[in-house]
Amino acid sequence: MSEIAVEPVTDNSPGGYLHPTPRIQSDDPTVVAFAKANAGHGDEIAQAISLYYAVRDGVRYDPYSMQLVPEELGAVRCLAQKVGFCIPKAALLAASARALGIPARVGYADVKNHLATGKLIEMMGTDLFIWHGYTDLFLDGKWVKATPAFNIELCDKFKVLPLEFDGREDSLFHPFDANDQPHMEYVSYHGAFRDVPVEPIIHAFSTTYWRMFDGTKCIRPGDFHSEAEAEH
Repeated sequence: MSEIAVEPVTDNSPGGYLHPTPRIQSDDPTVVAFAKANAGHGDEIAQAISLYYAVRDGVRYDPYSMQLVPEELGAVRCLAQKVGFCIPKAALLAASARALGIPARVGYADVKNHLATGKLIEMMGTDLFIWHGYTDLFLDGKWVKATPAFNIELCDKFKVLPLEFDGREDSLFHPFDANDQPHMEYVSYHGAFRDVPVEPIIHAFSTTYWRMFDGTKCIRPGDFHSEAEAEH
């Protein structure tokens, strides 16, 4: 299967977002099995909510897991490893939704005030997180954004409330638990895509976060969850 064009989509009709793509592999047997096992019962909204929590908490968030190769940014590898960062986790949620007949696509934005440790920020060389991934789901006649990146155990370590999803409203911002203020500032949007735009993402990461990589593999200074617990 050839890669999909990397330009953001302008077509919002849901019928164009039901088919598998190279990185949103909704026809892969493991993805189909995962989707069916975690769909729960009820209508599409109930199924989407169930899938969201299965991806959010069933796949451990780890920014040090990123590798600058296309297959590492897709749903199948994320599901197999049960570890990933925002981009493959969003792809897995989109693939799982498509496997159940729910139109889904992936979107990206540059953000600040991310859930991060001092060590990660130092390695990145900036506090700007580029191409932060989320999932767009078509539910009850409209597109709704869902961000399944940060598992509940990690949020506990950072002492922030986990991001919830009700299937009806956009779920993008992490609040502080103490001050009830947005924890993430969305600086700019790249748009929504039919498939993960691997070429611009890999280029942007390799040039912006060059300190983090030895070739295509991210340098791992330690365990991210342990870092979060130690700092917070």
